[in-house]
Amino acid sequence: MRETRTYWGWTLVAAVIAGIVVILFGRLEPGQGPFTEIPYSAFKAMAAAGQIAEVTLRGVRIEAQLREPAAFPPSRAPTDRVRTAVPEFGDPDLLRTLEAQRVVVRVQGPAGGELGGALIALLPWLVFLGLYAWSWRRMYGHLAGGIGGGDLKRFLEAPASRKPDERPKVTFSDIAGQENAKREVAELVDFLRDPDRYLKLGAEVPHGVLLMGPPGTGKTLLARALAGEAQVPFFAISASEFIEVFVGVGASRVRRMFEAAKENAPAIVFIDELDAVGRTRGTGLGGGHDEREQTLNQILSEMDGFSGHEAVIVLAATNRPDVLDPALLRPGRFDRHVMLDLPDRKARAEILLVHMRKVPLANDVDLGALAAATPGFSGADLKNLVNEAAMLAARENAAAVNRHHFDEARDRVVLGATRSLVILPAERHRLAVHEAGHALVACSLPHADPVQKVTIIPHGKSLGATQQLAAEDRHTLPEEYLRDRLSVMLAGRAAEKHLLNSISSGADDDIQQATTLARAMVTRWGMSEAVGPVNVRDSDEHPFLGREIALPRRFSETTAHAVDEAVRELLDQAETRAAKIIQAARPALDRLIDALEAHETLERPQIEACLGRATDLSEQLRPETV
Repeated sequence: MRETRTYWGWTLVAAVIAGIVVILFGRLEPGQGPFTEIPYSAFKAMAAAGQIAEVTLRGVRIEAQLREPAAFPPSRAPTDRVRTAVPEFGDPDLLRTLEAQRVVVRVQGPAGGELGGALIALLPWLVFLGLYAWSWRRMYGHLAGGIGGGDLKRFLEAPASRKPDERPKVTFSDIAGQENAKREVAELVDFLRDPDRYLKLGAEVPHGVLLMGPPGTGKTLLARALAGEAQVPFFAISASEFIEVFVGVGASRVRRMFEAAKENAPAIVFIDELDAVGRTRGTGLGGGHDEREQTLNQILSEMDGFSGHEAVIVLAATNRPDVLDPALLRPGRFDRHVMLDLPDRKARAEILLVHMRKVPLANDVDLGALAAATPGFSGADLKNLVNEAAMLAARENAAAVNRHHFDEARDRVVLGATRSLVILPAERHRLAVHEAGHALVACSLPHADPVQKVTIIPHGKSLGATQQLAAEDRHTLPEEYLRDRLSVMLAGRAAEKHLLNSISSGADDDIQQATTLARAMVTRWGMSEAVGPVNVRDSDEHPFLGREIALPRRFSETTAHAVDEAVRELLDQAETRAAKIIQAARPALDRLIDALEAHETLERPQIEACLGRATDLSEQLRPETV
């Protein structure tokens, strides 16, 4: 049926083009033979001798019909149709000569003028027909191939189903720092290599495995490594590629992808960013999305359609499992959930070692120290860190990447690129006071993270920075640590207020972060006596994603007021504590400010030299005294 429509479509195009050709050539008068070109002098002599019967004037061109055939020159065959051109300066005697000989004179436009005008008039239609033929070909392919060889078929196909013979070269040895996740999926490799051993005992492999974790933790890499270990076809696609303008295209792509996977079983189907198509149906502002929900329904039906003898495993990755439809998460669909966490210090060292395989390193590079200096980095962040350090070394024409390159690359990733700004002396002094206040309070409080660097050089969006690095990886946050952290955040503002008797907009980001942390302590973690252990957080669901927009508020206005008062109390206590530390250690703070203005950037040994040993200062300013 589709081939028939294609045939008749091209037949219509051919018929229209043929009609245009007929119309254009139909405008031309049929000739009786070719014209013979002769000199103007010969033509004028023939006109005076009465040998010309009829003349057609076309601009400067003259076409004449002779009374009797003549030969020009004598070696050619005789002809009765001649053609010449009037000189540019004209000939006023020509018309009088023709009238005297009773020659019939016709006047027309220049030769080809009518044809040119017709072409100009038909040009828009020709462009339209050309675009129509091009779009037809793009949609339905060539007539010889029909839809089987056209672009519409490739459009409806999932991109993953076009390379059934691809085998990823990534293996588990290329993944470091995710030992728990690798153990979770290791048995899938054994199943894919020898599915009969499991099937004969009645065991069925999990139909779906959902990989969850923050961005950059290696979900896609783990899926490719699973296929690389098992050496099976790997059909990968991003969930956003299912969604197109045309309704039904996503469902069609799902069907074709799963059909291709079943034909090439054992195989792995990997759907990246599953939350793009797998969100809870019928929620958010405006209700659901027909195309997305049809695609999700097709995925659910395809996963239900697996039999126990089809060795096809569906892997999916997401960093938003909270918005997924419950039907996706039930047993029989994605019945195994694998969590990928941010790497700890040991795992970061292993990941760095993997990415440094091809990087020449200097002797001063300490892998353990670099891993300790990158808390909270994901695998992607560590890869970027190594790449930035290598680029810095190449820019300096260095033979190897040294410690300085890694330190500078870490600052670029954490703080942002260095900016060149013209800063007034008074503003520069205020920056030094602000950052010195952060550093002093951080070194004074026992539970605060150690200060590694203080700078008043603009980086990224900030004009200065105080860099703290945790001594150990934290999985829980004690109240003492959080209260010290609040004091450190507000210490810059307190230093400006105490030393300069004024405050500035430089504390904008500090206040925002401190307020967010204090509100979490009150509403989520129950760290306020006035509110108690009650979850009164506001919903963090996006209105277009969430399921709670239609639900009423779960706490009263009185509770909301109590939350605001508790947050305000935490912030006031933190700022008061920071101000008392600044007053008690004013000489040390002045030394630190002078050093900052002189050197702009201070490392940890220089900071301790200005403030004294952190332990001594901490003992002098015990929390209970302030």
